[in-house]
Amino acid sequence: MSRIFAPTPEAIAQAVSVLRAGGLVGFPSETVYGLGGDASQADAVARIFAAKGRPNDHPVIVHVAPGADLSRWAREVPPVAQVLIDRFWPGPLTLVMARADGVLDAVTGGQNTVAVRCPSHPVAQALLVAFEGGLAGPSANRFGHVSPTTAQHVDGEFGSELTMILDGGPCQVGIESTIVDVTRDEPVLLRPGHISAQALAQALGRPVLSRAQAEAKISAQAKTQATLPRVSGALAAHYAPRTPLALVAAERLNDVVAEEIAAGRRLGIWSVAPLAPSGGTWLPAPAEPEAYAHELYAVLRRLDQLALDRLLIETPPDTPAWAGIHDRLGRAAVGSGAE
Repeated sequence: MSRIFAPTPEAIAQAVSVLRAGGLVGFPSETVYGLGGDASQADAVARIFAAKGRPNDHPVIVHVAPGADLSRWAREVPPVAQVLIDRFWPGPLTLVMARADGVLDAVTGGQNTVAVRCPSHPVAQALLVAFEGGLAGPSANRFGHVSPTTAQHVDGEFGSELTMILDGGPCQVGIESTIVDVTRDEPVLLRPGHISAQALAQALGRPVLSRAQAEAKISAQAKTQATLPRVSGALAAHYAPRTPLALVAAERLNDVVAEEIAAGRRLGIWSVAPLAPSGGTWLPAPAEPEAYAHELYAVLRRLDQLALDRLLIETPPDTPAWAGIHDRLGRAAVGSGAE
């Protein structure tokens, strides 16, 4: 029997029943597919961690419906957070706020903060509205693997371990949400994504610190022991294919390809400029960041299935619009063991 369900009202109701009973459901969002469980049930959250093989101190993001009462999760919604909510929710933005009383330690990784977002995908919204609660929803893949952007990717990760996946089609954005810490005097960008630091600053009318800038300020304040919150997807090795992956500058790509082929390696190449190596596979990369992000994980999964020796990815442009993509590719390269 198929584990993938079209998101009919009947399937949504069935998914809600599974969630309320403490089970897990794969569901689509505009970023990537999530592995959803009731964020208020300790057993359900534990099942998420067990299924993914996720470290226990790694926090998960709570997904809420539009207009949800955030006091269930956050002790307060600071003015800066409200500005970002009004501008970017529903959408691919996660806000880190002070946790409310009663939020599970398993959700926060034992920290005094909680990460919350309101997805814009219509299937995710329908599920959340019907569920009437918050869903812990990390990406629906084994921990550290490439995130899924189709229902079929989720099924390939978990097989019969996951009995229900709602199919919302390919994810529009394709990389995980931007994460912003709003618990301190200055907002801090903890994970780049589709919503850029420039867009955040424009909405707020003030700069948003990078993680490095915030850490430098914290270290300069010798009298405090403050640290930045741990958040999803911030480990050096993450989003990784099984095949070793290396980023190569465009001007060096032809030379590196020639060296690899001379060494007898079968290559998978993703670049804007066409390459046709013997004993390898080339796929065309989009030149625009939105299209690139949309295709990124699907391309990594496709190449990873070809039993190649190495994946070579042309390094994208070093501009703010590509920051989220650079972040994911860098962690993928580390996680694959190639660099």
